[in-house]
Amino acid sequence: MSNSREYGPERVQGPLARSAMAFVLAGGRGSRLMELTDRRAKPAVYFGGKSRIIDFALSNAINSGIRRVAVATQYKAHSLIRHLQRGWNFLRPERNESFDILPASQRISEQNWYLGTADAVHQNADIIADMAPRHIVLLAGDHVYKMDYEKMLQQHVEQGADVTVCSMAVPRMEATGFGVMKVDTTGRIVDFVEKPADPPGIPDRPDLALASMGIYVFETRFLLDQLKRDAEDLTSQHDFGKDLIPWIVRNGKAVAHRFERSVVRSSSELVPYWRDVGTVDAYWEANIDLTDIVPPLDLFDRDWPIWTYAEITPPAKFVHDVPGRRGEAISSLVSGGCIISGGTARRSLLCTHAHMHSWSKLDGAVVLPQVDIGRYARLTNVVVDRGVRIPEGLVVGEDPVEDARRFRRTDRGICLITQAMLDKLA
Repeated sequence: MSNSREYGPERVQGPLARSAMAFVLAGGRGSRLMELTDRRAKPAVYFGGKSRIIDFALSNAINSGIRRVAVATQYKAHSLIRHLQRGWNFLRPERNESFDILPASQRISEQNWYLGTADAVHQNADIIADMAPRHIVLLAGDHVYKMDYEKMLQQHVEQGADVTVCSMAVPRMEATGFGVMKVDTTGRIVDFVEKPADPPGIPDRPDLALASMGIYVFETRFLLDQLKRDAEDLTSQHDFGKDLIPWIVRNGKAVAHRFERSVVRSSSELVPYWRDVGTVDAYWEANIDLTDIVPPLDLFDRDWPIWTYAEITPPAKFVHDVPGRRGEAISSLVSGGCIISGGTARRSLLCTHAHMHSWSKLDGAVVLPQVDIGRYARLTNVVVDRGVRIPEGLVVGEDPVEDARRFRRTDRGICLITQAMLDKLA
C-alpha cells in the first residue's frame, strides 16, 4: 500500500504531519480558575507535578510528527513565554523545523489586539504564508489529552473536507457548554451551534451529542482566504466556534472526526481521556486522579511522552522516622526537589521544590512549586498556589465556614490558597 497522498497538483510523500503546522491558541486567561490565573495564562498553569497544561497540545504535535509549531499568546504571557523558551527550543530550522511564539503585536491593526480566536490566526497570516505549510492543525492550549493528529489529517484529505472538527461524544444534556455538531450518517456536519440549550443528538445514538474539542484541520490556503473574508465582516466576532466554522458548515464541506479514532492510550488507559481543567474543581480532580493506582491518564507512557521544560532538580527527600514524625507519601506523586521532613502526604500531588515540615499533613492536596508548609499544618482538599508559605498550625478543609471566610472555597469543598489570601490573615 502506497504511503503517498494527493494534494492539489502536487504529491505529498510520507506522513501528512511532516508538511503540516500546529497553531496553538494560548492567549486566554481562564477566569474560572480564579486566582490561579491572576499572574499567568491558563495554558501556563502547572499540571501533573512538572508540566504545564500547554505541554499536552505541544507534545501531541511533536509525537504526531509535526515539526513546525506556532503559539499565539496574549493574556499575562510572561511565564508562558519563559516556559516555552526554556522547554521547547529544541526544534531546529536547519532541519526544516520551527517553533514560533506569537504575542499579540498589532501586526494588522495598531488599534486592536487579538479580537477572537480567528483574529489571532489572521493577524499572523503573513507568518503562516511564509512558512507555507500544506495544512494547519489548529489547537487550544488549555486541554489535557493525548492524541495522534496524523490520523485526523489523513481523514481530512481522504474526505476532501474544507474543515475537519475533532469531536467527542458526551451525554446530550452535558453538551450545553460546548460547540455542538449535528451530523448526517456520513459524518458531515450539517449544523454547528455554540452552547445550545437543547443539543442535537447523534443519528445512531440520540442520547449522545458530538461536542467540539476546539481542534480543527484546514488546508492552509483555504483557511487564509476564510480568515480574510471573516476579518472584513463587520458583524463577525472573529471566533472559530461562533463565526468561521458555522459559515463553512453552511457554505462548504465540514466533517467531524471522532476523538476515539485518534486518541492515544497505553495498555493501562481504559477509556479515551480528555479534560478541560477550566475550573478549580476540575483542575483539582484531574491532578488528584493521577494518584490512583491505575490513573485514567498514564503519564508514564514512554511511547507517547509529555515533553516539558526539564528543570534540573535534586531527588525528592524523605526524612525523620519516629512515631508521629515520619516523612512519608502514600498514594501520592512527589516531584524532584521536594523535601518531606517529618510530614505525611496522602493522595496528594507535590510539584517541584515543595517542602513539608515536621508534623504537617496533606490529604487531597495539589501543591504547586516552591510551597513551604509549616509545622503542624493540616490541609485537606486544597490547591496551593506557587510560592505560598503555609504558616505553622494552619488547618484547612475541616471547617467549611471558616474556610470560605479565609480562602476561595468551591461548592464541592475544594479550597484554593494563595499568598495574598494568607497575607490578609496576618
